[in-house]
Amino acid sequence: MKRREFLECTAILFTGATASQLGFSLSEEQRVYLAAAPSYIEQKARYLTPQQRATLAAMTETIIPRTETPGAIDAGVPRYIELMAQQWMNDEERAIFDNGLTALMNEMQAEFGKPFEQLDEMTRGAVLQRMEDAVSDHPWFSPGSIMGEGFISDTPFICQVKELTVFGFFTSEVGGTEVLRYDPMPMQFESDIPLGAEESSWSAGGFR
Repeated sequence: MKRREFLECTAILFTGATASQLGFSLSEEQRVYLAAAPSYIEQKARYLTPQQRATLAAMTETIIPRTETPGAIDAGVPRYIELMAQQWMNDEERAIFDNGLTALMNEMQAEFGKPFEQLDEMTRGAVLQRMEDAVSDHPWFSPGSIMGEGFISDTPFICQVKELTVFGFFTSEVGGTEVLRYDPMPMQFESDIPLGAEESSWSAGGFR
C-alpha cells in the first residue's frame, strides 16, 4: 500500500468518515485492509514512557500552539502520534521515531540541563528549527513530496512529527470545528473557493 493510500486509511479509521466524505475512492487493497482493521478510536496508547509523552506533547504544541484558537494538545495530537508509532509505522519509520525522540531528550539534558518541555517557547521553537535545518536537504522538503506517492520510509524524525501533528490536528474535531470553518452539510463539492488572507479552509466533519 502506498503512502497516500495509507494516510487515506488512517483518515477513515481515526475520523470515522467514509471515503466519499473525504473526497477519495479506495483501492481493493485498502478495502480489504479496512475491513480487518480494529477500531483505533478506542485504542489505548501504551507505546511511550511518561517522560517521552511529555517531550512529544511539547513538540506538537510548539508546532501548533494554543493561541486564540486551540493547540495540538487540545486536539489530542500527542496521543494520535503515539498510536501511529504504536500501530502504524513500519520498522524503519519506528526506529527513526524512537531514536529521534531519545536523541532529542538526551541533547536537551546535555545542552540545557533540563527536558525539552521545560524550555521556554522561543527556545523550543529554535530547537525544532535547528533540527529541521539539519535535514533540510531530505526529499521530504521537495515540492509535492509530502503525503505523496514519492514518500519514503527514511523521513527524518522532525519531519515525521511535523507531518503527523498537522494531519492529526486537522482530522480532530477541535481542529475541524474551531480552526477550520465547519460545514456539516456542504451538499456539493466545490473544488475552487477563493480564500482571503485571514480566512481558514473548510471542514465537513467526520472527525477522529
